[in-house]
Amino acid sequence: MSEDYRVKGMVTYMNTNSGYLLLVEDEPAVQLNNKKILQRRGYNVKQAFTLAEARALIEDEHPKCIILDLQLPDGHGLQFLEELRSTTNIPVLILTALGTTNDIIRGFETGGDDYLTKPYDLSVFLLRVETLLRSAAFIPETLEYEKIKLYPTAGRVVVDGVDVVLSQKEYSILQLFVQRPDKIMTAEYVYEKVWGQQMLENDNSLKVAMSKLRTKLADVGYAVTASRGEGYYLERLK
Repeated sequence: MSEDYRVKGMVTYMNTNSGYLLLVEDEPAVQLNNKKILQRRGYNVKQAFTLAEARALIEDEHPKCIILDLQLPDGHGLQFLEELRSTTNIPVLILTALGTTNDIIRGFETGGDDYLTKPYDLSVFLLRVETLLRSAAFIPETLEYEKIKLYPTAGRVVVDGVDVVLSQKEYSILQLFVQRPDKIMTAEYVYEKVWGQQMLENDNSLKVAMSKLRTKLADVGYAVTASRGEGYYLERLK
């Protein structure tokens, strides 16, 4: 299902020529080869050999793309990816020796944007990274509607100066509302956009997410309203 929509308020797009790429990898040879090919293309590259190092770098400044190994000395990369997706939508390329179908499915389901298995050709690696960066160039830096301000890259929500902490699914739903402020969205449409698949008849995931989002937004003056037989829409509480 595809529909046109108009974003109200100010939209600022990311400058993808700034920032850095983060390599999270514990194999020195892999780190060196990946760093060299990226630097030859003019990218600023920072390295982390552990998840602890990666967390410290991200806390200081968010990268514009992360190349993430899964088997690291201080934890599994998918656990780190889950943490990441609770706060940000930074593009992530999973780069790992784990290449079974189940591994790849888990990588994408956890929030990976692309998946490349070792060994790999460096030219293919570079192509995958640059494809992610091109996609990120079309991600708006901010989306605004009335007193609601979204930061898509960081996954942050601010309403009238107050930070609202949302899960990834709650954030994605709110982003749809902000992008379509004057329209009612059917449950099926929201589910397809946020979960990436058709909604099953006995699936209550959307209702649960909507209920939690409704509670959090009520504290900052907004409501997710259900219109019987039609769908959901966003409105300001009086």
